[in-house]
Amino acid sequence: MRILHLSSIFWLSISISANSPVLNKDSITHPEVGLEGMVVTQHYLASEVGEAILNKGGNAYDATIAVAFALAVVLPRAGNIGGGGFTVLYNSSDESFQSLDYREKAPLAASKNMYLDKNGDVISNLSTLGYKAIAVPGTVDGMWELHKKYGSMDWKELIVPSIKLAKEGFKVSPLMADTLNRNYKSLSKFSETKKIFFQENPVKFNSLLIQKDLAMTLEKISNNGRNGFYKGDVAQKIVADMKRNDGLITFDDLENYKSKWRKPLIRKYKNFEVITMPPPSSGGLHLIQMLNILENFDLKSMKHNSPSYVLLLNEVMKYAYADRSQYLGDPDYVDVPVNKLISKGYAESISKKITIDSVTQSDDIKAGMYIDLESDETTHFSIADKYGNLVSTTYTLNSSFGSKVVIAKTGILMNNEMDDFSSAPGVPNQFGLLGGKFNEIQPSKRPLSSMTPTIVFKNNSPFLIIGTPGGSRIITAVLQNFLNIAEFEMNLADSINKPRVHQQWYPDLLFLEKGFDVLHAEKITELGQEVYFMDPGTALESIMIKNNYFYGYGDTRRPDSKAIGVNGD
Repeated sequence: MRILHLSSIFWLSISISANSPVLNKDSITHPEVGLEGMVVTQHYLASEVGEAILNKGGNAYDATIAVAFALAVVLPRAGNIGGGGFTVLYNSSDESFQSLDYREKAPLAASKNMYLDKNGDVISNLSTLGYKAIAVPGTVDGMWELHKKYGSMDWKELIVPSIKLAKEGFKVSPLMADTLNRNYKSLSKFSETKKIFFQENPVKFNSLLIQKDLAMTLEKISNNGRNGFYKGDVAQKIVADMKRNDGLITFDDLENYKSKWRKPLIRKYKNFEVITMPPPSSGGLHLIQMLNILENFDLKSMKHNSPSYVLLLNEVMKYAYADRSQYLGDPDYVDVPVNKLISKGYAESISKKITIDSVTQSDDIKAGMYIDLESDETTHFSIADKYGNLVSTTYTLNSSFGSKVVIAKTGILMNNEMDDFSSAPGVPNQFGLLGGKFNEIQPSKRPLSSMTPTIVFKNNSPFLIIGTPGGSRIITAVLQNFLNIAEFEMNLADSINKPRVHQQWYPDLLFLEKGFDVLHAEKITELGQEVYFMDPGTALESIMIKNNYFYGYGDTRRPDSKAIGVNGD
């Protein structure tokens, strides 16, 4: 029996390898497959919501809206209606690329030095915890704009699943229980937050989380569109809670918030076309900048994650993050030198300063030195539909559970996005990122972001949808996912599962994910680069389109992630 059993497995594997669109002899792990679309999110319940919308005949934009609201319920540490983000899309009907900016804005009462004491020192936690940390949310307006332009289903129908999840509750996963319990101290500082998330302490796996106030808020948004959030009863509750707690957001801030359609950044890398988010996200710009530099090197000749390859990434990342600290900000307020930073000439000049197997100290790299210049807790989801539409969305509360504030009687967890501004020149934010004058606080200004929702075409055909949470690590994770597939020809699952590295100029450390080859790390150290082993902090939720199949993979670094193929069931 044992021999027959093994023989059966052997012949089955031969059959699969010969005929399956998924497997090949070099693969270690395998993505999900869909015939009519794919949904990949950071929570399995949200993925199921998106799949259901596509199976009803909805398009990728309908599914995006439904998923965004569902994540606000089932992934409260990052999914949100009290935050903001970015969406990059390809619309098949007119073959156009678009990007939508619904990043949060500084309140009208915000000021440049609002987080400094009388001595000019940054006041600890003021920009990260509590009401003063909250910027004006943009997610609801963003989803409303997306629906107005591209939605095909009724707005109310898209919000029904999230209302149901909030009203009837859902079972808490082991990851969610652990995340809540680890954040108990900060979350319990606010009575409304504690009341919702800690009916028991510690929170137990499989307990039921019901959010009745959030359900009522979602019903108002369902009935009244954007006005259900930015006007009326919900707006009144937000403003009243702000006044009671020395917050800054007013009726004018809410009523005047507007998301913005922006022209995406589009650049070639060999036979790939990269379509990504422009400023105020720094992610797309520096993704392109790093790819431009790397195009001057023969990556295929290097072994993946070898010391030489990783040191090359290390150097390239340093130059990009140095420029990020100096020249990036809200383009509605500052003149970001986009075209110069992503020019091939600038990249070539940097590449000439990089020598394989050598290290440049961060102190020797200055922002724009070769240019003629005038939370980790975010969430990403990728969706593709049978009509050919592609959507890449990253949105956030900033750090885990944002400001930790739930607005009284609304169930809305609010962001702490004000920390993404530069509180003072040369002072790092919670992710260790430095910022300068371009990203200083101004009323109604959008803070700089690392979010990098991206779509890739190969030989003029749809190929990849990429993005991830992870604070400062987002840009480098997206870069490596793309390179793993484009240069090292990995399948989607293998690409995502490989250990990642990260360098952000300051501190001058090369961060290596646990699981990275220790002997390679020692070699890198010998060559002069200090390394630090880090816990996983990113979660790529990606889709590949190849040979008329949709491949999806939810990053197992966040075990609630799930890819679901749509097969016309």
